[in-house]
Parts: sequence; structure tokens; C-alpha cells
Amino acid sequence: MFAAERRQLILEMVRANGAVSLRELARVVQTSEVTVRRDVRALEAEGLLDRRHGGAVLPGGFTRESGFPQKSHLSTAEKTAIADLAAGLVGEGEAIVVGAGTTTQELARRLARVPGLTVVTNSLLVAQALAHANRVEVVMTGGTLRGSNYALVGSGAEQSLQGLRVSRAFLSGSGLTAERGLSTSNMLSASVDRALVQAAAEVVVLADHTKLGSDTMFQTVPTELITRLVTDEPPVHDERAATELQALADQGVEITVAGPEAESSGGESGPGHRPRRDMPLPGQRRTQPGGHSGLGPPQLRSAAALAEQGSGERARVADLRRR
Repeated sequence: MFAAERRQLILEMVRANGAVSLRELARVVQTSEVTVRRDVRALEAEGLLDRRHGGAVLPGGFTRESGFPQKSHLSTAEKTAIADLAAGLVGEGEAIVVGAGTTTQELARRLARVPGLTVVTNSLLVAQALAHANRVEVVMTGGTLRGSNYALVGSGAEQSLQGLRVSRAFLSGSGLTAERGLSTSNMLSASVDRALVQAAAEVVVLADHTKLGSDTMFQTVPTELITRLVTDEPPVHDERAATELQALADQGVEITVAGPEAESSGGESGPGHRPRRDMPLPGQRRTQPGGHSGLGPPQLRSAAALAEQGSGERARVADLRRR
């Protein structure tokens, strides 16, 4: 494929989806990420798109939200790795809330095996993933259906969450920065996500590396209220994503990074094993509303041990502050 053809296809993908990762672009145009990065720089110089950490977005600063059909095909391997690790944080008999999104949908598929679990959600996709799990109770919020992401939003959804208290909230979004925290492109979705946060003692954000450093219009979770970020391993050349992870850790966010799926066979590194890196909290978190500190109960602080018991994974601990 000639450079002009590649760049035209890249531009069409960004216009159709709003935001596309370099990995996905490289896969579609069948070339290396290095070549795609050069193409993206050239298109940015012409004012046709904007570069973001690990991807490209429509020009104009804030990214717009893609619909579910587009999102479901983006960063699928990364979302799977993130969901695998996040599921290890959930214990038997817990009550949690799970927000809308394609990454949280992947998480829900893995939660179907947790006995005695109660899941409160505003997402039809999350509820569908758990519909046939006979040991999991699903509680749906009220609200108005938002067709682009199959989520219930509006005052009905927010009112149904009043007075609720659960151990954790699992949320995703359109962008994540150390300065503003988690954000999304839709006002109604942001409002419901904030209500989900208020119902939880701890907040776990699920975001792949392409969302690190991206800032969208409506803030959902300020950085000081994020207990843990579960993300994937950024490419080695993506210095901005690494810088964002450093900044998040400096503000007290505990970060769990999923490595690539192991290819070797046998032992603890057999097929399906996904290595992880836990980056400890640099310091004591500020106390969150309701008297809960960001450190959380022992169940979250020992997430590495929990994951080892559930799947035989071995945690590798790395301190971002030492980088």
C-alpha cells in the first residue's frame, strides 16, 4: 500500500471512530506502528487529525465519543488483559457497581464465575453478560436508555443509586489524566458515573494505554478519588503514557499493569497467563468522602495475593517512583 493510500485509510478510520489506537491502525493498514506514527504526524501537520498518546483523534482538542460498534473493535487484546486482572480484585460474596463500557463488559463476563456476587449496573451489556450466571445477582438501575452505549442514564438512574453502598465501583471512560482524572464525552453518562462513585467505598478505573493523557469534556472521577487504575503495558516508545502513569502514581493512585499474554507453555507461565506489575502507592492517600481512605480494606491492598490464589499468577512489583 502506498503512503497516500495508507493515510487516506487512516483518516477514514479516525473520522468513523473518533479515536483509534496506533496498534489498531497498524493492524488494519498492515504495516508497523513506526510507519503509522509517521503517517499520523504527516496528517496532523495538515490539520486533518490530532495525535494522542498511542493513537489519533479527530482535530479540535477534545475527543468525541464513538458508538458501541466502533468501540467494541478497538484495543480488544488490551481490554481482555485488563478485564482478566480486574476480575481478580473481586471476592466471593461482594457487592459492587459496574459502569457502562466495552471494557467493563469484558469484566462482567469474567465475574460470572464469582459465587455470591451482587452487581449493580446501569449497563444492559453488563447485565446481559451476567444474565445466566446462577450464582450472581444483578441489580439494574432505572433511567432512560442511551442507545449508543446501551446504558441507562438520566435522573431515574441517579435516583435509584441514592442510599446504596457497595465495596467497589469499576468504571471506564473516554480519557484519563492525572490533572482531571477520568472523563467522558457525554454529560448524561458522566452524571450517572458520578452517582456510581458516590455509592462505592473504592473506585477502580479500567483504561487501556490509549486513554492515558486524553482529556474529554465531562469529568466523572477526580484523580484523588481513584483508588486503583488497571491498564495495559504501554508501548516502549510511548513516553507520554509512561509520564502520565508516573503522575497518577505520584498522586496516590495504585496502578496494576497487564503485560502481554505469555507464549510459553507449562508451569505458571502457561497459555492464558497474563503477567502483571503492581506499582505501590507512593504515599498515604487523602481521606475520601464517607471516611474511607484511598488505601482501602485489606482485600484491595492484597490484590496480588488474591490474583495468585484465583489464577496462579505471580505478581511482579515495580515502584514507579524508582523509574
